[in-house]
Amino acid sequence: MSTSDPSTPDLSHVAPREKAEILAQALPYIRQFHGKTIVIKYGGNAMTDPALQQDFAEDVVLLKLVGLNPVVVHGGGPQIDEALTRVGKKGQFIQGMRVTDEETMEVVEWVLAGQVQQDIVGLINAAGGKAVGLTGRDGGMIRARKLKMVDLNDPEKLHDVGQVGEIESIDPSVVKALQDDQFIPVISPIGFGKDNESYNINADLVAGKLAEVLRAEKLVLLTNIKGVLDKQGQLLTDLTARRIDELFADGTISGGMLPKIASALDAAKNGVHAVHIIDGRVPHAMLLEILTDQAYGTMIRSH
Repeated sequence: MSTSDPSTPDLSHVAPREKAEILAQALPYIRQFHGKTIVIKYGGNAMTDPALQQDFAEDVVLLKLVGLNPVVVHGGGPQIDEALTRVGKKGQFIQGMRVTDEETMEVVEWVLAGQVQQDIVGLINAAGGKAVGLTGRDGGMIRARKLKMVDLNDPEKLHDVGQVGEIESIDPSVVKALQDDQFIPVISPIGFGKDNESYNINADLVAGKLAEVLRAEKLVLLTNIKGVLDKQGQLLTDLTARRIDELFADGTISGGMLPKIASALDAAKNGVHAVHIIDGRVPHAMLLEILTDQAYGTMIRSH
């Protein structure tokens, strides 16, 4: 690419020696992770800010070109809210979970499997990759059942949140076939039930479970926070599964971070070597986290 290309960052201010050191630092990581699968949960600001969208697409393509196998699982909460507003429907939540009646499920499907997924596929392809969009229906990938939501205050009480699903099983054969053919799978978190009904599934859960069944080297969760913080607000860059259990117990990890960390912890305990919770608001944070010594979030090690 010529330096006049507006999409190419101007690096003329970086000394040649520094450029060489940056490239050399990536080499051992490229060697270590060559041929390995990395599952990326794409959400938050990285998904709504045009400059960060571009960075994300370029990072995914670069990872593929240097021999890693990225698999993208995306969310789309803000886009679903926007679409529901357009059709005059107000989103309803119980304990932070979107109530998904039949009409809402239709909107969820056309937003996630249509608009959002095709935007991501288009961005990756424009950056020089070969992305393919999938839902959990494709290749019979994600079998699901209706989620039974237990009340936080009364364990005897169950809430009906409609067509929200929990994962019964994942068959990754369609993902593996695409990877072997140099494609980058982009997956919408929609599963199907025994009567062919659709289920909306939490994207963090799909990414975590998919990372497990693909025996991924890494699971990367892009979020709108720096990572896991201690009680003083300092970033914890390196955690073990045992240390996370302690942070749950003493209340350091609470609220909206609970489900995200829980799916990360499950993945780390079930064969994924490392889980990275990183700040998607930092340009190229994913690339820097995976291919350099610099920490741009929290890494949870399996042991």
